[in-house]
Order: sequence, then structure tokens, then C-alpha cells
Amino acid sequence: MTTPTESIGERAARTPESVARAVDALERLIDGRRVAVLTGAGLSTDSGIPDYRGDGSKPRRTPMTAQRFVSDEADRKRYWAGSALGWKRMRDVQPNAGHVALARLEAAGVVAGVATQNVDSLHQRAGTKRLIELHGHLRTVSCLRCGTPETRESLDARLRQLNPWLPADLDEVPLNPDGDAEVARVDEMVVPACLVCGGMLKPDVVFFGEFVRPENREAAEALVDDADVLLSVGSSLVVNTGRRLIHRARRADKPVAIINRGPTAADHEAELRVEGGTSEVLAALAARLRVPAPARPDLARPGQAPAPARQDPAPARQDPAPARQDPAPA
Repeated sequence: MTTPTESIGERAARTPESVARAVDALERLIDGRRVAVLTGAGLSTDSGIPDYRGDGSKPRRTPMTAQRFVSDEADRKRYWAGSALGWKRMRDVQPNAGHVALARLEAAGVVAGVATQNVDSLHQRAGTKRLIELHGHLRTVSCLRCGTPETRESLDARLRQLNPWLPADLDEVPLNPDGDAEVARVDEMVVPACLVCGGMLKPDVVFFGEFVRPENREAAEALVDDADVLLSVGSSLVVNTGRRLIHRARRADKPVAIINRGPTAADHEAELRVEGGTSEVLAALAARLRVPAPARPDLARPGQAPAPARQDPAPARQDPAPARQDPAPA
């Protein structure tokens, strides 16, 4: 049954009072209930990673698709040139207060687990245990021919050995949401091949137009089924991956709450809509519920952290339902 959306916060004025009202409403909604959490790029903006559509996001660029990556050598060169720069910036960012708050809430039994659309490994490094990385991660790459994985740290060393012209000082390199960056000398890029069979390497992420792995889709659905409330944090809910989970919760008559800067594509389906920063709202909620801090987060660089058990780096069969198709403009 759809309920009227309660909306808290104004885009023009986010005050301590509005945060307190949001926490009051969230506390009432989740009182005595287990919460499944869906997160998007907006959660990581406070770590210095830009999002796709939020306030201050860069103008929309054409995203890499699986079809272009596989079929077009120039596109592959552009991707790896940009990724060689963006990766070194991405690996040094740290989990923010929102990531840590979710890990605290999970440790306290409030949050049942997190399904994320992000590929930055920040949930893992903040200490979240039940984590489904719907769009994969940047920690490893895999060969499309034989399936052999390679850590991103290893690949980065080979990229730089083959391309000594890549700049070492990355402070001025603009970072994109997926760990990519803009590069001018794309034609000079030499792309490493698989160390085992010489095949084409692909990052273990779900490109636009590609499919979520069945085991990850099923794990996210089970997370929603196990919980009483679905909380969406920092996602515009434009891509199908997140929207399907919202629809699943609503079909089961489970309330949906949304925390985001700016409108989302599912605001009309939410019982509670909080306009505001994800870090401040989640940190205030964890403080209100007096949940203890977890053990020290794993702040190892993403390429050095072990992959979660749920994430198989080898290519898997395709999910019959599309995942990242993105029909809406930014």
C-alpha cells in the first residue's frame, strides 16, 4: 500500500534543526525494525568522489559500455588511459562519516546489510560485513578469455611500465565517479594483456548496458526480503539496479525511506524523503541510537584489500534482466 511521502529538509537551507527532524522521522520509521540499505554515488561525495547527477556534479559524459570496450580499440585505450590516472586517486580516498555510520548501525543490529551501486570499496574499508557490490569493484581485473584475475595494483604497475609518459603528479587530475579521468594522449596508450593467455582484460565492474551478476542480484533481493524497511542513501534511483529493489520492497508492503541531495526517480514511492547530506544524517542517526563504534575500519588501499566472498572476479553468466541501462538524462 502506497503511503503519502513525508519530506524533510529544503535544498536551499540544510540546518541542524532540519537534520534533527530527519533523524526524528528516521528513528520513528525504523524503531524495532531491521533495515536493508541501498547506496549510490551520492554517499561517496564527502570522500571526494564526484557523483553523476547530484549538486555540483560534472557535465554528463558518454559512459563506457561493455559493447564499446570489447569492440573498439580506441575506446579501450581511452578507458585504460583515464583509469590509469583515476585509479591512483581513487585508491587514496577514505571512507567518510556516512560509510562508518552504516558499519556502526550494522554492528548494532539495526542495519541488516548494504547493497551498493558504488565500485569504490569504501563500504568494505569502513567495516560493513554483509555487503553486496551490485556493480562490482575496482580492486581487480579479469581476463575475458580465460577468466584469470589480477589485482589492480599489479595491473597499474604494468600500465605505467608500458606507458612511462603517464603523469606521476595526479593532484590536478579531475576524478570521475567510476575512477576514470580525462586524458589527452590516448593514442599513445599501450594496454596490457592477460599474463596467462594474452587475452583482453576488463575491470571487474558492471559497465553501462551490462548485466548484474545473478548471484549479486539474488543476494540483494534476499537482503530486502530479510529486512523490514529499505533505506536508499545517495542514489538518484534512475538506473534499474536500484529501482528494482525499491519495487520489490513496495510489493512486499515494506516502507521505503530515501536520503539524497536532490530529487530521485522513486520519491513518489517513499514513505519518508530526507533532503540533505548523507554523511551528516547517517552520523546523527547513529549517534541518536547510541550505537558503539565498530573495530577500526580496514583502511588498506582498495587494491590491497581482499575481495568479499560474494564477489567472484571471474566473468559470470549474464543476468536476463538489464542492470545499468540509463534512459534518463542527468
